Amino acid sequence: MNPALLPLVAAVFCFAVFLVSFLLDRRKLRNGFYLFFALAFFGLTLLALLASISPEAAAFVALGLVALIPLTIVVLAVFLIGNGVTMLRREGRRPANLLSLAAGVGIVALIVFDFVVGQLGWAPLEAVRDSVNGIVAYLAFLFVCFLLYSLVYGRIRTRRPLDFVVVLGSGLLGGRKVPPLLAARLDRGRRVLDAECRKGREPLLVTSGGQGPGEDLPESHAMADYLTGRGVPRERIVLEDRSRTTRENLTFSAGLMRERRADYRCVVVTNNFHVLRAALLARKTKVNGQVIGAPTAWYFWPSATLREFAAIIVDHRILNGIVCATIVLASVLKAV
Repeated sequence: MNPALLPLVAAVFCFAVFLVSFLLDRRKLRNGFYLFFALAFFGLTLLALLASISPEAAAFVALGLVALIPLTIVVLAVFLIGNGVTMLRREGRRPANLLSLAAGVGIVALIVFDFVVGQLGWAPLEAVRDSVNGIVAYLAFLFVCFLLYSLVYGRIRTRRPLDFVVVLGSGLLGGRKVPPLLAARLDRGRRVLDAECRKGREPLLVTSGGQGPGEDLPESHAMADYLTGRGVPRERIVLEDRSRTTRENLTFSAGLMRERRADYRCVVVTNNFHVLRAALLARKTKVNGQVIGAPTAWYFWPSATLREFAAIIVDHRILNGIVCATIVLASVLKAV
């Protein structure tokens, strides 16, 4: 076999694995890894084909791709810092709003740290640098896979008949007012409900959210009031008012749906940055449905996406901890 075709064989294999896994259940994080490697091997195939035609052109392209790495890192750091400042101005100084700023500052700090360690040439500090860089590279790889599959999953639509449309809560303003973030979810849910009704179906809409600290009423009740004020009949709305987390949103909503129809089908509505993690939780809680997203303000998306990624890392903390510990051990052994 021509060595240039080996990456193509690997790309086809990875894509076939992705396709089978996706068709079995698209709500799996591993699908993102299969897709990443399929695209990576396909890129290598194109580079190998170019090399067979013009080695000089292939070398130029490869050098350009390598040169893009540090430039991308710098541009990303600047973007995240700028986005973090925007988040602070528009959303306040809550810890969750600091994530993009912290990530941007962290990238700059890492660049400075690597430069200083390179100048000092002290072995123990080099082991620390290698450990940190290895862990960051591992997390960056996971984030790319997560982001790639988030974008793919969020654009896949389900066309099966629906029995329920579940809208996840997200907190209230002033204790009882629906904020723009939640309003976007409710508006998307209402559009899905209307589309189903136009097809002659009669799904119910589940508003899911309990009463949190500082709230005058359960989120689901405020959500129902918002919907009825925009023309949704009250008898079409089911209230799930016990949940405090996304997992509880899905678990309790699934119970309500099963009580009404054992073989139900549903779609879950959240914001676009939250789609993939909600889908992973929907699979774990055995919700029979996919997740779709409502639009989010552009400046809110980076911090929110980082928060979702961090939550997934924590959900798989044992595996990630083992990998990070292995990276640190390898760096220490290398320095000895």
